[in-house]
Amino acid sequence: MNKDASIRLQDNIILEHYGLNELNLESVKNYRERFAKVKPNHPWNGLETKDFLYKIGAWGKIRNTSKEGLTLAGLLMFSEERMITEVLPQYFLEYRENMSEIVNDQWSKRFTSQDGTWSGNVYDFYFKVMNELSYASQAVKEVVHEALINALVHADYNGEGGIVVERESKQFRFSNPGLLRTSVEHIFTSGISNLRNPNLFKMFILINFCKRAGSGLKTIESTCQRYGWEKPTFIQHDPSERTIFTLPIVSFPERHNEWGSENFVEPFFDLTEKENVFNSVNKSGNSINNKGNSVNKTENSVNKALESVNKGLNSVNNDQNSVNKTQDSINKDLNSVNNSVNKTDHTEHGNEKEEIEDELWKLAELARKKKRLSPAMMEQIILQLCAKRPLMLKELAQLLERTPDGLRNNYLAKLLSEGKIQLKYPDQPNHPKQAYMTKQN
Repeated sequence: MNKDASIRLQDNIILEHYGLNELNLESVKNYRERFAKVKPNHPWNGLETKDFLYKIGAWGKIRNTSKEGLTLAGLLMFSEERMITEVLPQYFLEYRENMSEIVNDQWSKRFTSQDGTWSGNVYDFYFKVMNELSYASQAVKEVVHEALINALVHADYNGEGGIVVERESKQFRFSNPGLLRTSVEHIFTSGISNLRNPNLFKMFILINFCKRAGSGLKTIESTCQRYGWEKPTFIQHDPSERTIFTLPIVSFPERHNEWGSENFVEPFFDLTEKENVFNSVNKSGNSINNKGNSVNKTENSVNKALESVNKGLNSVNNDQNSVNKTQDSINKDLNSVNNSVNKTDHTEHGNEKEEIEDELWKLAELARKKKRLSPAMMEQIILQLCAKRPLMLKELAQLLERTPDGLRNNYLAKLLSEGKIQLKYPDQPNHPKQAYMTKQN
């Protein structure tokens, strides 16, 4: 199956010796959850894994025989680097960045499909790249999303050099094996795209990551015009059969300015989907303001008559408990601020901390009991936890009994991009005590 100039593996070819065991199950699980989120009533949601993969084009059956297996598209999308390179020896994915004005070979950040810290497949590569833009404005994130999807679905995975995404201070560069199948002169205007990997494209369409062939480049061009950026350029390097797409972003936002999380909108979800009752934080059943769970609910309200801080019996001004009452006065020798008051205060803080930890454990109980929660429910639990106090990734993983990578890739990156949570140290993403919290904290 090595590369040959006259034989190119199509992404619908069936690899009969590659089955479900060659898949990264976390990748498949994440994809299915996203599919269910954008298509909650779709009949495919109830299918077994193999049948679901067949429907989306990741699994194939050879007619008139009993042979079946992953398609090449399924292998690329959901397998792991070691298995993918058995079929496609030249397969390689790389992201690198240098945000300084000095152009050199020293990259401030870099990861590849070969480093062994993640699956190395196409699906997870998309999220790892986009997660590097967790502080990006909507405009930047949208054009990078379109350019990245374009590179992934048009690449010739039989070719050499792999897919390389380079980020510099004022531009992105996407390089992939395979020349354009449409002339450079008409690439932005024709609206027609000759897909090299139609099954990969279909899988991205099914989760609303793209709409139709040719529309992504038009989106990029219109966005660049709106923000006054230079028009992106395509370079066809014939000797190496590579396409290089350069995306200039002159007004590249700074992290402490335009990169505010309140500007985030995931480019692959329509606004109508974001406001859909299924995902809304204000949905009757899951709303943080829902009568059943509201912090202002009559029964649990801090102002409820029985428990109110202003209730006569427990009032701080009540004769019985008044801070100025002779027996408990802060000026009384026994309870003097110079005596045991400080000890009492220290104890109260300790008790308060214990109460918060107990609340965190109770809030996460449902996630620990049910290993398959809907994305919307898991996000709600994470928001409730982060509202109590800033939580590190390892703390969230322990509370929810989920893997750190799974939480980061499947939920936290999305909540950050939507501005529902934020980092405790936003200017230092790799801070050793980095934590996630809501804006109220």
